[in-house]
Order: sequence, then C-alpha cells, then structure tokens
Amino acid sequence: MTKWNSIGIRRTLRRSLRGALAGLLAAAVALGVAELVAGITGPLSSPVVAVGGAAIDLTPIPVKDFAIVHFGSNDKTVLLTGIVVMLAVFAAVVGVLAVRLMAAGLAGLAVFGAVGVSAVATRPSVSVTDVLPTLAGVAVASASMFFLVHSARSDPRHRTATLTGSGADLVTPVTPVTSVTAGMPPWTGEKAAVDPKTGPGRRGFLTVTATAAVVAAATGGAGELLLRRFNVAALRAAVRLPSAAVKAPTVPAGASLKVPGLSPLFTSEASFYRVDTDLVVPQVSPEEWTLRMTGMVDHEIELSFADLLKLPLIEHDMTLVCVSNEVGGSYAGNARWLGASLPTLLRKAGIRRGADQVLSTGTDGMTISTAVDTIMDGRQALIAVGMNGQSLPVQHGFPARMLVPGLYGYVSATKWVTQLEVTTFASQQAYWTQRGYARQATIHTESRIDVPQPLAQIKPGPVAVAGVAWAPHRGISRVEVNVDGGPWHTAKLAAADGTDTWRQWMWPWDAPSGLHTLQVRATDGTGALQTSARAGVFPSGATGWDSVVVTVT
Repeated sequence: MTKWNSIGIRRTLRRSLRGALAGLLAAAVALGVAELVAGITGPLSSPVVAVGGAAIDLTPIPVKDFAIVHFGSNDKTVLLTGIVVMLAVFAAVVGVLAVRLMAAGLAGLAVFGAVGVSAVATRPSVSVTDVLPTLAGVAVASASMFFLVHSARSDPRHRTATLTGSGADLVTPVTPVTSVTAGMPPWTGEKAAVDPKTGPGRRGFLTVTATAAVVAAATGGAGELLLRRFNVAALRAAVRLPSAAVKAPTVPAGASLKVPGLSPLFTSEASFYRVDTDLVVPQVSPEEWTLRMTGMVDHEIELSFADLLKLPLIEHDMTLVCVSNEVGGSYAGNARWLGASLPTLLRKAGIRRGADQVLSTGTDGMTISTAVDTIMDGRQALIAVGMNGQSLPVQHGFPARMLVPGLYGYVSATKWVTQLEVTTFASQQAYWTQRGYARQATIHTESRIDVPQPLAQIKPGPVAVAGVAWAPHRGISRVEVNVDGGPWHTAKLAAADGTDTWRQWMWPWDAPSGLHTLQVRATDGTGALQTSARAGVFPSGATGWDSVVVTVT
C-alpha cells in the first residue's frame, strides 16, 4: 500500500468516526429534548417508552415467556437497554452516512421520527399532544446534526504532504496559517494548516460535540425532574382507607410454620411479584380516577374513587398467580385485600340476557376477559383498593384493581382498572386472548419446594423440607413428598386460612449422604391430585411436579 493510500484510509476512518459520534450525539439530543417535552405532556408520550410498548405488543409469545422466566422483573430493563443499543447503532450509521451526504442524515432522523410517532399513535388514549415530544426531539436533532456533521467534515490534519512516487514529488496544496496553533502535535517536515472550506478544525469539532452533549444531558435531566410531578406516591400516602364492613376471618393459630426460608403466609409489597406490559408504571390520581360500567347492562354506572370508598368494603385473603409462573416459580403471592364486591356492582348495573363476558380495561389500555358466570358464582370477586392493610401499591394497581379468586391474573386481575364492559366472548377478545392464550384459565393445583433450595449442600440428619401449595377457590387438603422416586410421604400442613390462599407445608427428612432429588405434589380440596404431566405456561398455565436436587455431605 502506498503512503498516499495509507493517508487516504486514515483520513476516511477519522471522518467516519467523527460522523458516528455526530450521529450518536444528535440522537442523544433528540432523546433529551423528547424527555423534556414529555415532562410537560406526560411520561407515556416519551418515544422510547412508546417504541418499547409497541415492541412488547409485537413480540412473539414464546419470546415474552422466555423474557419473563429468565429476566423476571428485570425484563423491562433488558428491553429498554436493547432499544437504546439498537438506537445507538442506527444513529452511528446515520452519522457516518451524513458526513458524506447530509440528506442521508436528515432522512435517518426522519425515519426515527416516523417510528416514534407511529409507536405513540398506537398507544391507548392517545392525543395530539402525545406526538409533540418526538417531533420536538427530531426537529432539534436535525439542527444538531447539521452543525455536528459540518464540524465533522473538517480535517485538522489536512496539511502539506510530500509523497514520492515514480521519481516525482506529489504535493497536496494547502492554505498556510500565519501562526502555529497551540497544542498542535509536531509534524516533522510539515506545516500545520487549515483549509477554510473544511470548517473550524479539531477545536471547532470538540466545541460543537461538547455543546451537543451538554444540551442532551441538560434537557434529559430537566425532563426527569419534570416527570416526577406525575408521581402519585404522595397522593397514595394521603389516602385513608375506611374500615372493612366485612372483616376477614382471624388467621387461625398454626397457619404459619416456623421454618427458615419458607414463604410467609402473607407476601410483602416488596416481595410480591409484578408481571405486566408497562415500561412505565401508570400514575393515576385518585381524584381523577373513575370506574365506568357499560355494555350489556340495564343501567350504566360511573363511580369516583370517593364513591368506591363509601361502598361496604370487604377484607379477603387471596393468592394471586401469574399464568407465566413456571412449575416451582415465584410468580405467586398471597395478600389480604380490601375492596368492594364486584358481583354486587354488576347486579346493581343489571346484566342483560346473553352477556357472558366482563371485559375490563386498565388505564394503560390492557384488556382482560372474565366469564360472567365465574364472577357471579359466589366467589369473593373484588374491585380492590387495599393490600395488606395499606392502599394498593402503585405498581400493583393504585388506586383500584380487579381481583377474581381462582383464575390466573391474565383473566382476572386488571390493574389500574377504569372500565368494566359487559359483553360477549363472541364479539370482543381481550389482549392475551388475541395472542392465543386460553379464553378462561383456572389456576392449576400447584405446590412448590422453598427449602432446601435447588443444588443446596446440606448435612446428613434431620432436614426440614418445606414449601407452599395452592389451589385458590378449591383449597389444599394434602401435600406429599418423595425422595429419589421412592414412596410418597405425607407432609404436615399448616392450618388453612380459607380456600383462596396458599397453604404452608413441612416434611421432616432424615437425610442420608449422597445426591438426592426431592419431589412434591398436592391434592386440592375437591380430592383432585396435582397432575404430573409437564406443560408450559402457554396457553393456560404450567403443570407438573416441582423438584429440587440437593447434595447431602
């Protein structure tokens, strides 16, 4: 390779790197400005959140299940990180193209804007103002791109170079500078110069990039501060829930077994699982919240939060389970709930003949379908406002959510619920039903080993094998454990706190040395044995017996 070609390659590489940096900074400015405007119009109008929400909706079910199982509550963080990484790569490529042709850079920003606007437009309850963050971000980023690329095109090392070739000297002409720029590296045999057609040079490029970085950081930070005003934590703390008109029965003595590592009878707010499609937790003011009951009813009803609190409230202990819960998984929790009777509200509205579905909708646009007959069959279905003696946590549906015992959450547990439409399954499908999940799904009889944990190393001798079992609305009547496929041993059951909650169990094991497999199964209150058949979470919940492998040494 000749010296001339080597210099040309280095110069092209420098320009490309500058272009990539220009593209990244233009994208950062776009996101910062968009975040700032979203701080005014609302968090759900953020283009990153909107694109993330659209990505969740378009993600195939097996990929969603994989993310929930392997990333748990971090699945949304992983998704947002992936979106930002993809955006960074796209922005860098656009910047490289833009140093060659400005129109290519502007076209790339236009694509970014079109994707953002399209994603925002598909969100529930969208308004004209919701597209402003994306448009403002793209507009400011376009101006930033122009200055960044103009600066990136300058080549501060464009100087006189004498190249020898074929017995003749080839000279690259430059415009000499009248003084040596401070800080320029000493180039032997060369005079530093700047071509006036190429722009301000390295210092100018650094100045423009630093300015863009400051703008991106400042607008993004200001946007974060403005978005805090949408947080309803203070409003939640100010709510004073009335006493229950119907109190939950006293938890019987012996309902909690004293085994270290065993799941407690009641799951704390911090430990209660959260599975939903929201990248940003909806912040709903109780003063603005309403619940509308519409559709095939004799009388449409609309309740404010204050109206809801004036109704006779019921305390009820209930275990919730996500359909994404694998055998032995952690997406189950038990709590004491406080709420108004859902069957009573439906009777007040008057259900018309032929209606077989209640289609509930949350403020986030999630729709959930529940059979009318199931709600009205005597189980304690609620519009809940409290959890474990406090107002609902924001991430669990504050100010109100729907709960129906015995059904997986995707057909019963609408968070931030704002509408109940009495309709038919034939006329409307809910979010998860549209994606192939079963129309209705009763929680399977399930049991889990909490201690010892998988792959634990324990000492020989007495060992407490313990866990929880559940079959909401049917209850648990028996739990059995076996070792290495041997005979089944009946475990000790804690006292039952009703039929809608999980039940703790414990089996004392005299553990011999070696590698062992422990397995558990339960029998529900109807006498039905938990099935051993292994099935995945799709389309109506996982089945099979939980097992752990331990080493006794």
